[in-house]
Amino acid sequence: MNQLLEEFKKFAMRGSVVDLAVGVVIGAAFTAIVNSLVNDVIMPPIGLLLGGIDFSNFFLTLKGGSHPTLDAAKTAGAVTINYGLFLNAIIKFVIVAFAIFVVVKQINRLKQKEEAAPAPAAPPSKEVEVLTEIREILKQR
Repeated sequence: MNQLLEEFKKFAMRGSVVDLAVGVVIGAAFTAIVNSLVNDVIMPPIGLLLGGIDFSNFFLTLKGGSHPTLDAAKTAGAVTINYGLFLNAIIKFVIVAFAIFVVVKQINRLKQKEEAAPAPAAPPSKEVEVLTEIREILKQR
């Protein structure tokens, strides 16, 4: 049992696992930002352009009568297909995918710059220095 705990500790403390955990936490925070961007910034003007329509209230009632809003339908226990919420989810996905694309593109660009940078010239070895001194002495004679 102790060996299992040690092995788990080694696994959990590896760099890739810690990096993954950090990525998940940042991803959750980024999701909250994207949700706010879509719900509070992008969708209201689009809804206004379409005549004051709120996409989150686009739904089809399969069973349970007619209801003016999705919340009313849920409260009444109606069975609905919430295609407005699906549209919001698609918009959120596109925004997240584009943001990740931009980040990955920038990281790749930075890596290419690092690879393209010439390596500093290595100092000459002792043998080369001695041979250079001998050549200079021979030139002087």
